[in-house]
Order: sequence, then structure tokens, then C-alpha cells
Amino acid sequence: MAVRQSQARRAEIVRLAKSSGLASVEDLSVLFGVTPSTIRRDLGQLTTEGLLARTYGGAIALDAHPESSIRQRALEGFEAKRAIAKWAASQVLPGETVLLDAGTTVGAMGEFLRDATRLTVITAGLTALEELADANDVRVECLGGTLRHLSQGFVGPLAESSLARVSFDRAFLGADAVTADRGICEAELEQTRLKELMIERAGEVYVLAHAAKLGQRPFHAWAPLPPGVTLVTDSSATDEQLRPFTDAGIAVVTV
Repeated sequence: MAVRQSQARRAEIVRLAKSSGLASVEDLSVLFGVTPSTIRRDLGQLTTEGLLARTYGGAIALDAHPESSIRQRALEGFEAKRAIAKWAASQVLPGETVLLDAGTTVGAMGEFLRDATRLTVITAGLTALEELADANDVRVECLGGTLRHLSQGFVGPLAESSLARVSFDRAFLGADAVTADRGICEAELEQTRLKELMIERAGEVYVLAHAAKLGQRPFHAWAPLPPGVTLVTDSSATDEQLRPFTDAGIAVVTV
């Protein structure tokens, strides 16, 4: 009986999330007459099954919440992203050639690299290009390709062809989400294919993702995490979020 009740409750949670786009832990707890911890377990199970994506204080239906634009994402976790970007930029040495992926967190690195010396930056993102456009001692190369307006990044065969002709000391990758078992999650396969090629061409690989993205599965395109990758996140990440990564042998830096 308890199992059937749980299944019925979870099915109703999915229905409600699809109709409204958002399910709140507090509202669902009152509606179903169960504790918030029970609802959190339900949401965790539905997230694992790929039916919902977790948010702070609740969950969203995947098909009710399309990919957000880069302008929307720029407002999410602003201070955390800036701290991550600052630490990542501090790893870059004079004279290196580095790759900056598209995305708000990686793009924010441009601010901290403007005064770098003898640096070559290759990028697939307009955010980094804008930040470094007038940095006198930074050579900037753009991969080119097809512009994804939502992410303000270049993808496609032209971008992939450009990657075949370059290599990097370090690659800094963004992510819509990241898990220890599946890797980097993105909205489209073109994005994950490009990240795989970036990883192949880099000496050191860093994935920059603030805590809200850890363990999430909002989409169905994946790029596996390579051996030796470093995950860089912010200090709000919990031990529960970080444990799967450390257990998998992935180096984790919190800032």
C-alpha cells in the first residue's frame, strides 16, 4: 500500500510540475500531507529517473523549463561564478595557450585575464571575446562556426574543424550540469561533441560549475569526464554533492 501511495504521489508531482513548471517542497508537503523530507526523497527519485530537475527549494519539469538564455544565466549565482572564474584565471601562466568555452562562468574569466602577458586565448564564446577584445597583450582566436543564440557560443562542423588545428595548455569548460557518472550535461549533442574535442586537445582540463549544477540532469546530451579533470565549484556545495566526484577520483576545488 505504501509503495502504491508513493508512486501515485510522485506521478501527481510530475503532473503538477508540468502544468505549472515548478514544484515547491513546502507547497507539495502541505498538499499531500507528508513531511518535507518525504517530498525531497520523492523529488530525488524523480530526478534520478530523469522526470524532473532539482532546483533550490523544489524541482522543475524538464519539458516545462526550456534552456535559459545566457542573459538569464548571468544573474544566477553571480558571486559564486565570479569566484570560480577568478580562481580558474589564477591557474593560467604567462605564455600559455588556453581555451575558454562558451558560458557565463568561463566567460567571466576574461575579466581576470585582461592583464595577462604573452597569453593566447582560443574561445568558442562571445562573452570571453567581449571581455578580451581590447586586452593588448592577449592574442585572441575565435573557433567560429554556427552561433547558438541561447548560449552565445559557436558549435558545428566549422568549430570542430578549427579544433583539429590547435591544442591548448589548459581548457576551461562550462556546463549546464555535471554528474560524476555521466559527465557534462548540455542541451544539444553539438555542444557535447565540441567539448569532447576540446578535451582531446588540452593538457589540463577544468570544468567550472557552481553548486546548483552539481548532480543535475536537465538534458540528455553528455560529454564524459576525462581522467585527471578538475571540477571547480563554489563553497556552497555540500559534502553530499561533492562525494560522488571524489569517490570517482575526480579532483575537486571549492572556492
